[in-house]
Amino acid sequence: MINYIIRRILYALPILIGVNVITFVLFFVVNTPDDIARMQLGQKRVTQEAIEKWKADRGYDRPILWNANASGTGKLTETIFYIHSVKLFVFEFGQSDSGRDIGHDISQRMWPSLAITVPSLLLGLFAYITFALILAFFRATYIDVWGVVLCVVMMSVSSMFYIIGGQFVIGKLLHLVPISGYDTGIQAIKFVALPVLVGLVGSIGSSTRWYRTIFLEEMNKDYVRTARAKGLPEKLVLYRHVLRNGLIPILTGVVVILPMLFIGSLITESFFAIPGLGSYTIDAINRQDFAIVRSMVYLGSVLYIFGLLLTDISYTIADPRIRLE
Repeated sequence: MINYIIRRILYALPILIGVNVITFVLFFVVNTPDDIARMQLGQKRVTQEAIEKWKADRGYDRPILWNANASGTGKLTETIFYIHSVKLFVFEFGQSDSGRDIGHDISQRMWPSLAITVPSLLLGLFAYITFALILAFFRATYIDVWGVVLCVVMMSVSSMFYIIGGQFVIGKLLHLVPISGYDTGIQAIKFVALPVLVGLVGSIGSSTRWYRTIFLEEMNKDYVRTARAKGLPEKLVLYRHVLRNGLIPILTGVVVILPMLFIGSLITESFFAIPGLGSYTIDAINRQDFAIVRSMVYLGSVLYIFGLLLTDISYTIADPRIRLE
């Protein structure tokens, strides 16, 4: 197990280097440091002196990849690539193009994002698996048929409808929770309740239908028929055999969600005015703050690779037949 984890971490390094290099190239091929300075200064007729000062304050006045005027290791370290990209490997995010400390912003904004995404994931998995097992238990009955129809209808509706509808009905008409905003401590519950509910309702159709397909596929396998032939009750077969073996594809799907646990939901945070990392990224894109966007892209890549590693390890828990050698 330890050797496997070490190998996976070593395999991840070239991927992270590739993501970092590609992101850097995309930003600095499309926009030169002068272009970035003009966009941040926000002036149509900004002077060259102001541009040079802005670049010097943020390290954009150096060569991009190779500093021929420096000596020793400075040829590599005194470059834009080293200052703004290489340091990301040790999670030194530096300052944004607007002058803010990116690391401090991430440490502050990660908690509102987690306050929404963690309850959405846990409650969602419980709800999706429960409803999918019910439909699989009553397969080929009216409950199953109308349940699938309802899932198709719900997954066909745009998530924007659930967000706006939830804000109007629950927030404006019923006045149960605030429409938008955020607060710290226990008061945060009333602000995250509606985004979590909207997230559950918006994804329950597609997720339940997918999990139902997984469980039905497991129910047609030989080991399930053998368990029924031994006289085990259908509920016991469903929970002890079908559910456990169906967890492997479910865990594979969950890994896609793991980066969003930290980064947050871009659309949800923007509509509900949640000061999380999702809205932080959207604001950076709107301001064309490339330093923040690069940092968030790299952070998402790290979390995704870490999620893949956790998924492989969780396979051995869900199915003891799988061994990581």
